[in-house]
Amino acid sequence: MFSIAQIGHKVVQGISCYCGISRSLCSNGNGFSDGFRRIEKYLTGCQKSSNGNFVLNENHEESIDSVGTSGRYEEDEDHQQNVFNRASFLRNAKVGAAMALKVLQQDGPGFDAKTALDKLEIQVSGLLVREVLIGILKNINHANKDRCAKLGYKFFVWSGQKQNYNHTVHTYHLIMQIFSESEEYKAMWRLVDEMTEKGYPVTSCTFNILICTCGEAGVAKKVVERFIKSKSFNFRPFSHSFNAILHSLLAVNQYKLIEWVYQQMLADGHQPDAFTYNILMYTKYRLGKLGQFHRLLDEMGRSGFPPDFHTFNILLHILGKGDKPAAAVDLLNHMKDVGIEPNVLHFTTLIDGLSRAGNMDACKYFFDEMIKQGCEPDVVSYTVMITGHIAVRQFEKAEEMFSEMFDNGKIPNVYTYNAMIRGLCMAEKFEYACLMLKEMESRGCNPNFLVYCTLVSYLRNAGKLSEAHELNDDLSPLHSLQFGGGMGGLQDSQVQLPNSLVFLRLLRICFS
Repeated sequence: MFSIAQIGHKVVQGISCYCGISRSLCSNGNGFSDGFRRIEKYLTGCQKSSNGNFVLNENHEESIDSVGTSGRYEEDEDHQQNVFNRASFLRNAKVGAAMALKVLQQDGPGFDAKTALDKLEIQVSGLLVREVLIGILKNINHANKDRCAKLGYKFFVWSGQKQNYNHTVHTYHLIMQIFSESEEYKAMWRLVDEMTEKGYPVTSCTFNILICTCGEAGVAKKVVERFIKSKSFNFRPFSHSFNAILHSLLAVNQYKLIEWVYQQMLADGHQPDAFTYNILMYTKYRLGKLGQFHRLLDEMGRSGFPPDFHTFNILLHILGKGDKPAAAVDLLNHMKDVGIEPNVLHFTTLIDGLSRAGNMDACKYFFDEMIKQGCEPDVVSYTVMITGHIAVRQFEKAEEMFSEMFDNGKIPNVYTYNAMIRGLCMAEKFEYACLMLKEMESRGCNPNFLVYCTLVSYLRNAGKLSEAHELNDDLSPLHSLQFGGGMGGLQDSQVQLPNSLVFLRLLRICFS
């Protein structure tokens, strides 16, 4: 088996024989906590096939005649009326959903929720049902999960019985997610059976919900076997159902199952394509099977699928994590030679790997090189750099990158703040760490559980048990939103906070 440190020259040499590579960008990625996790986002992302934006084409140089002008006025009036109708529909659906949630909140012994919902006389639509189910889903916690599952299904049944309305696959998925969060596994499977009986397509999204839930329950393989045998499994936009299954398994890190499904795929007579090879190579890398990784890379080329956008992304991270910056330079140059321009994702992926290897000098080189080549760093790029500096205790440089983000108009996300809070705690600047927490809340960036754990853990390890306990008590209500608490999220802090400029100055003092 090859080690990461040995593959630098082999990777570049191995792929240099391929030519005529066409760029293959299948989806768009959003921000993640680090660059390499975006590989999964790209490999598991789905294309959007439609654009819902309205376009109004106005031509002021149009010749004026009675017919044309009249038609123009009618078009404008129709457009205005459509906009008004759409706004009215959206408003009514949201108001109706809020009313329905209020009724469901009252459900209990002696209260007939279905009758109360009928009395509302609200117009049931796909949007209204979606708003209600999402409202329930957002408010599920350990204490109310059974109640939420019952109320969600009660509303699902009630709305499905209304005239001029039929549930969609999406609403089935929402109620399945409610059952998933509530650990109602048998109810989930009954919904799948119901979907099949009623002729609804069982999609890769259905599979993804089930595999996420059943993977935790230890019965993931049974789910896969059922879907492989299913004749109603709708696997668009994938070339075949096995790719859809591999796609979903990658999203939940089921690497061992990916290997098993691939063998089933070959036994069933299906041949891998570029998408399949990328998932398999990423899987072999994650499992530490680099020998098999190289064999797949060679097989991919022999099968007529030269390395594409995603393949290079994986290779760059491997070179980065193996601390092979020189080989990475060669690979980036080779990408250009074959017609694939490295973008921010490629550079961020490489930087993430190098930061994990502790080579921050190389990280800085490629960060600057990314800018020189016209790739504007995004929030993820900055977060990777900040996290790397924090890991090697370069707190001042982390603060400089954090300040640079604001200067360049990039708003930190929850992962950026978490890295900075960790750095402040490592520097034993707990007061500023708590201030950072308030700062992120004031910016509408809701702290997640990881942020809380980071701060509380460091406070406890530093012997500041009272502060840790106080912080835990202060934050616990924010984590346990009770059902019926409305459609809103976390409440705004009432504490007066310094503005961003003053806050950054405080950080400079803190890290100096």
